[in-house]
Amino acid sequence: MHEKFKECIEECLACMTECNHCYDACLKEDDVKMLAECIRLTRECADVCSFAASAMASGSRFVSQICQLCATICEACAAECEKHASHHEHCRRCAEACRKCADKCREMAS
Repeated sequence: MHEKFKECIEECLACMTECNHCYDACLKEDDVKMLAECIRLTRECADVCSFAASAMASGSRFVSQICQLCATICEACAAECEKHASHHEHCRRCAEACRKCADKCREMAS
């Protein structure tokens, strides 16, 4: 693993974990339809975080672009989860993880 990517990889993996947890928890809520966009974005965000971590770990020459995309999707996911954060703890934690990951990915992309 490239040392310069270590923190960003860790944030991506932490975000992926929170997104997967939020995704699963949202599916178990009473009003799943209201959480449809949250569910869709957490799924997409988990995938891109996993991909970004893998790209950094393997030294991809596209790390900058991948991390920029990851930051963009993390921001969108955070914004959506924040809409539900007052009612769902899993959404609050997910939004927090997404914001941290977006910040680290933006640093890595620049």
